[in-house]
Parts: sequence; C-alpha cells; structure tokens
Amino acid sequence: MDKDRIVGSAKEFAGRAEGAIGDLASDTQTQASGKAREAAGSVQNLYGQAKDAVRDATDTAASYAKDAYDKPAETLRDGSQAIAQKVQDNPMGALLVAGGIGFALALLMARPSRRPPPRWRY
Repeated sequence: MDKDRIVGSAKEFAGRAEGAIGDLASDTQTQASGKAREAAGSVQNLYGQAKDAVRDATDTAASYAKDAYDKPAETLRDGSQAIAQKVQDNPMGALLVAGGIGFALALLMARPSRRPPPRWRY
C-alpha cells in the first residue's frame, strides 16, 4: 500500500468529518472547507492507487519476462499454441493479417534502392 493512499484516505475522512460538523453548525465556510479537503483526499488516494497499479503491472511484466528468459522452449511452445488457437477461432482474420504482412513485405522488397544523384552530367 502506498503512502499517498493512506494520507489520502485520512484527508478524505477528515474532510467528511469537517463537512458533517459544518452541517450540524450550519456553517457554509466549514462545509466548503470539508468538501475541499475530502476532494483533495480522494485525488491523493486515487493517485496512490494508480501508483500501486503501475507498480503491480511492472512487477507482473518483469515476472513474465523472467519466466520467458528462464524457460524459452516452454514460452515458444505456449506462444505457438496460442497463435494456433487464435487462427482456429478466427481463420478469416488470420488470413487478412497474413495478407497484410505479406503485402507490406512485398512493398518493402520491391522498392528501388536509393542512389545518390550523379555529380556530373554529360
């Protein structure tokens, strides 16, 4: 749990309490201050949640990369099986993707090489 989440939750709670006190005392300035503090706490809590989510995603990606590096044969086999399953599930989409890749490669290979223009002309 991130420090921002804890501080944000505390600010949010304090803002709610301040807003409730303002409601009881019918003081609009205290109510507005409580709402502002509650909103600031919510934003800080969301920021902490986002940081936690990024940290978790990074850890997961690093774990997957480490597993793929440690077991390349299994990773290749699993990837091949996943691709084969996708092709079986959607053969027309796979055909379109393969055709697009082939078309792009053909364009790249058929392009004339770039030569510098001649310096002298007769």
